[in-house]
Amino acid sequence: MRQNIKRLILLMHCPDQKGIIAAVTNFINSRNGNITYIDQYVDRLNGAFFMRVAIESMNNSINFNTFKSDFVKEFSSSLNLKCNFYQEDKLPKLGVFVSKYDHCLYDILTQQRSGKLKCEIPFILSNHIDLEYIATQFDIPFYHVPITKETKQEAEIEQLRILTKHKIDCIVLARYMQIVSKNLIDVYPSKIINIHHSFLPAFPGAKPYHSAFERGVKIIGATSHYVTEILDSGPIIEQDIARVSHEHEVLDLINRGQDLERIVLLRGLKLHCDRKIMVYNNKTIVFT
Repeated sequence: MRQNIKRLILLMHCPDQKGIIAAVTNFINSRNGNITYIDQYVDRLNGAFFMRVAIESMNNSINFNTFKSDFVKEFSSSLNLKCNFYQEDKLPKLGVFVSKYDHCLYDILTQQRSGKLKCEIPFILSNHIDLEYIATQFDIPFYHVPITKETKQEAEIEQLRILTKHKIDCIVLARYMQIVSKNLIDVYPSKIINIHHSFLPAFPGAKPYHSAFERGVKIIGATSHYVTEILDSGPIIEQDIARVSHEHEVLDLINRGQDLERIVLLRGLKLHCDRKIMVYNNKTIVFT
């Protein structure tokens, strides 16, 4: 069955060499495609070339599967190419994992409902029932999957069942206070996004803002990143900071920290859903 499309996005990387842009743009032109956006980056240290291209189909004449297979056949050997194609109008399905904090969840749901976060949210999943009322407010299915040390393996099997059932493309840990194991990471490599405060590793533990306050920190921050097996060490997507002073109390630090968390997480999600991120050597290339 033919699957003609209006717009597609190409993310690609390969060893840097002469003539890449010319070869790719000539291929797109020969397939009756119009380039509406193009940006590239060269990692000179590693000799790697990265590019993001938005392509508009003239008169809807591009067949997605044919274009993709022809492109790979044309360049996979000659350029040693790795690439991904996305249909712009096919929104990614986002699985939202939460625990008890609601500040990130509300931002995600309101931005998605307004169309500013371009994705579908088929469900919210939590290891607690505290935030079920928010799912009810937004008319989104809610799954309660409790986790203990003894039931973690069974809980993750249930999580994978739910993720598969809803054909989820990526997961956001919107202050989900559980460590995600290799079982999920292997199924969703570079597709699980987490948010945390940026006091690590100086102030670990359950009350980092209290520890930071006692130390008299002058800067607080937040980091969104892809999840890897090494805890809180995955490729960084987005970060931000706020300055504080001796006049601020612990609650001020917590409030400012939560504001940063929701802002930074949402920025990272938008970049991911807009297909503007490439992961390479535990780092990200983020296109504007």
